[in-house]
Amino acid sequence: MNWLTNFVRPKILALVRKDSAPDNLWDKCPACERMIFHRDLEANLRVCPHCDHHLQLGAKARLALLFDGGIYERQDVRGVPVDPLRFRDRKRYGDRLREAQAATGERDAMIVAAGAMGGRTAVVAAFDFAFIGGSMGTAVGDALLEGADQAVARGAPFVVVTASGGARMQEGALSLMQMARTTIAVDKVKEAGLPYIVVMTNPTTGGVTASFAMLGDIAIAEPGAIIGFAGARVIEETIRQTLPPGFQRAEYLLDHGMLDMVVHRRELKERLVRLIGLVMPATSSTALVPVATAG
Repeated sequence: MNWLTNFVRPKILALVRKDSAPDNLWDKCPACERMIFHRDLEANLRVCPHCDHHLQLGAKARLALLFDGGIYERQDVRGVPVDPLRFRDRKRYGDRLREAQAATGERDAMIVAAGAMGGRTAVVAAFDFAFIGGSMGTAVGDALLEGADQAVARGAPFVVVTASGGARMQEGALSLMQMARTTIAVDKVKEAGLPYIVVMTNPTTGGVTASFAMLGDIAIAEPGAIIGFAGARVIEETIRQTLPPGFQRAEYLLDHGMLDMVVHRRELKERLVRLIGLVMPATSSTALVPVATAG
């Protein structure tokens, strides 16, 4: 009887019984903690319908949101040395990279793409926070340089969407060097007389904030985004003062002149199209790039 109960019956039940519901049908808003049906959340661009909190949006979804019809052409970025320092903490850096690549399907934390935005060619570089916290290593530096070169070659505006925890510690000083490299990339775009626009999303911190994120001709942020260099707790312990409410939030930075505007995700593409039309001559960058692939 034990053999029938413990072995045969479970196998039969496994064949005929179906799970009542998958585990990923509901998401919990980190702000109001209410549960949201996954289809409703995606339809609302991953913005909480209850409290309007902007949840993180993946790089591919971000590109599809910004380009006309969600159609764009990804730009190749040359490969970089893997684990140049042979770094290891709780696990090997090489293992972390492979896990992140398997989980996201991407080589690293930034995607560069070109396509039509409001009928005008634009180049967009977008972070994927799911790839090791959107941290900036050599590969991200190369991707931003490629994006800048593409913008200059096409005579197109360069839009960067940030979502990063800062420099990638596993690459040591090499990651810090990307602050200088990305600043040079931004200078290329500006010297060509092209607009460089930064859209800061939650979070934008560390070396990314201290370099190209704060160099935009126009600085935009999504509502509620945390933007800063060091964390609020570290700052409070350093200066031994209590920080004001909302410190490092997008709205606080807007009030103190660090941002030009805070724009809701639903309105972001329309606002970018309008801004690009204002700052670029009507005769420039009007030819569409050939596009063949979507995300």
